[in-house]
Amino acid sequence: MKKNIITGSKLWSIAMITSLLAACSSPATTSTTANAATSTTGTTKTVSVSEQTSVKYADLVSLDADDTNISWSEADSTAIKLNGTTATVTGSGAKAANGSVTISEAGTYVLSGELTDGQIVVNVADKGTVHLVLNGATIHDNDSAAIYIQKAGKAVITLEKGTKNTVSDGKTYVYADATTDEPDAAIFSKADLTFNGAGQLTVTGNYNEGITSKDDLKIISGNISVKAADDGIKGKDMVAVQAGTITIEAEGDGIKSTNDTDTTKGFVAIAGGTFDIQSGNDGIQAETALVADGGTYNIVTGGGSVNAPAKVEEGPFGGGGGGWGGGTPPTDMGTPPDGEPPADIPEMPNNSGTNAGANTNGAEASNSANTTTTTTTTTTDNNADADTATTATESTSAKALKAGTDLTVNGGTYTIDSMDDSLHSNNNVTVNDGTFNIESGDDGIHADQALTINGGTITIAKSYEGLEGAIITLNDGDVDVTASDDGVNAAGGETETATNTAASTDSVTTATDATTTSNISVTETTGTTSTTDQASQGTATNQQGRGPGGMGGATASNNEFHINGGSLTVNAGGDGLDSNGSINMTGGTVIVNGPTNSGNGALDYDGTFEISGGYLVAAGSSGMAQGTSDASTQNTIVMTFPATQKAGTLVHVQDSEGTNILTFAPAKDYQTVVVSSADLAKDGSYVIYSGGTSTGKAVDGLYTDGTYSGGTQVVAFQSTSNVTWVNESGVTTANTGMGGPGGGGQGGFGGGRNRSQSGTTSDSTGTTGITDSTK
Repeated sequence: MKKNIITGSKLWSIAMITSLLAACSSPATTSTTANAATSTTGTTKTVSVSEQTSVKYADLVSLDADDTNISWSEADSTAIKLNGTTATVTGSGAKAANGSVTISEAGTYVLSGELTDGQIVVNVADKGTVHLVLNGATIHDNDSAAIYIQKAGKAVITLEKGTKNTVSDGKTYVYADATTDEPDAAIFSKADLTFNGAGQLTVTGNYNEGITSKDDLKIISGNISVKAADDGIKGKDMVAVQAGTITIEAEGDGIKSTNDTDTTKGFVAIAGGTFDIQSGNDGIQAETALVADGGTYNIVTGGGSVNAPAKVEEGPFGGGGGGWGGGTPPTDMGTPPDGEPPADIPEMPNNSGTNAGANTNGAEASNSANTTTTTTTTTTDNNADADTATTATESTSAKALKAGTDLTVNGGTYTIDSMDDSLHSNNNVTVNDGTFNIESGDDGIHADQALTINGGTITIAKSYEGLEGAIITLNDGDVDVTASDDGVNAAGGETETATNTAASTDSVTTATDATTTSNISVTETTGTTSTTDQASQGTATNQQGRGPGGMGGATASNNEFHINGGSLTVNAGGDGLDSNGSINMTGGTVIVNGPTNSGNGALDYDGTFEISGGYLVAAGSSGMAQGTSDASTQNTIVMTFPATQKAGTLVHVQDSEGTNILTFAPAKDYQTVVVSSADLAKDGSYVIYSGGTSTGKAVDGLYTDGTYSGGTQVVAFQSTSNVTWVNESGVTTANTGMGGPGGGGQGGFGGGRNRSQSGTTSDSTGTTGITDSTK
């Protein structure tokens, strides 16, 4: 539930944040160790991460004979016939008194009839297994749990096939004294609790929770519906679902585990089933690991993405530091000139490099509780000694799938409409397979550390940012992202100060703790994606840069985005692909549409973008355009048109032999197009056309077959390097970009983005002007 308090530790963190912001206003020093996997650049620590996590339900959950036992007979069981406020017991091991039934021996008990105000109590001293068979039972208690497992080795509740069963409680509980707060659910167990059978169970938790176990909670089968004033289904040590149909309407979390003291427990593991969850807070939340092998999920959290709070940007200048940076805009970049800032750009800050603004590209790291702390910093001016006011507020966590440590999805079909992140982990997220249809009020998929996609079909139809993580790897799968801000954002991750003292914000502490406390030994590594030595990042002069670039003032971080296969389509209002460090592409197909404003770029990286394979096309505005790095082994063309082209207007690139390199209809208005293909040659001759038609079939705007015709020739040119910048006049020189707005965390204008452009010559070669094509 939402909390309106600020704890002492958070106040301490706020004070530390204020101190750190002041300290960060000083020029950063750069040091790098020889070990690429543990290098530190500035204050950022690089962490090696697993490329693939193959943990499955069976690695975490084991079942015994009692868990799956649904059989019973009249001869071998005790019958409990409920009747209003009384009950009749036939057999041994149970007694009825004062409207309640107390079970004191292990065995099988078959319940039927209706108890209008009473309780089924299990109190077995010898820790045996109690098997409760609900055979058409309705049980209600006005002021306590309707079923209360006080003591037993294990309790198994079987839902008899063909029966409907109901369990509910009242809105107010009566406890023995003020120090007592248990039970607090309609079905409450202090022992391991298992549900099985093929019948129906409807649980209404009017007081607080629907179903709670203080130990393991397993659902083997059954049709279970829960409505709760707070959490729907909660297990302390684990929640494991093998199959069944589960419907939850909860004001708090839908399904959750809570053990935060034993790192081998507190997980949620799902083999399959059908889930319909509407929750005020998180849909499925694990204190440690969350694993889903399969199942069909319909999850709505916080009323859906439409209820997401409005995002507040720190302004067009991104992070602190900088000032108008080194270098000049690319020369001869067409008409009108692209090097000028937008007409509505605010007054630029002074060049002191001491702006203490927040990092707009930083990944949010929220803890596993249902509250997320947001820190807002306001400075009165741009000087290092400016007065700084910091406030902190707490907002409800309403994520769909949320893990305190690792979130692994091995399959299943997911329809998600979440107010908060749809998939979220305070550590790593791995998607091995599955079909996802996501609408998110925040991130589509977020990992504080590593986000790895090895397969599946992921459609993020709505998000603030589509994919976010410190290190993002796409190995396979089909991913389609629509984002109001960045489509893909490699940012955040584990950080430490120059003296190796962890930064004291709640989010950083949470992210760091997640990597050290995830001790569930079920992770297999089939490959490793580790960061590379980045000593040259932010200081090397051969890095590919911008036209008008993002704000500088700091070196590139160790964030990484790896594209090794699969397909990725992005429609972004902010940056298309954004990495606070580097991007590396070895395979796959990437299509980027947007942005349309010159304060962002289709490609935005602070380190390098090395491409050695795959197919890349990115169409967006020209103000902050970047191509790939000249260290790439696959060639790239960066074309800037003389004016903005309307969405849907074809751009066509062919070589001198007429071979198609690109035929593409961007989904948004655009002025710059980046294309990289194995078919491009370093010294090839090419012609670029605008408009026209194609007889082929477009997939995400990209035509891979058919015949192109009817376009207007914009330019013909000879490429002279592996990254060729070109406009309507031919090949052009792309000099060091002046820092334009954007690039959160990189300081004022320019500064650290002091990069020379690659793949250019000082002369314009090619056909100038626009010629009608009769192709």
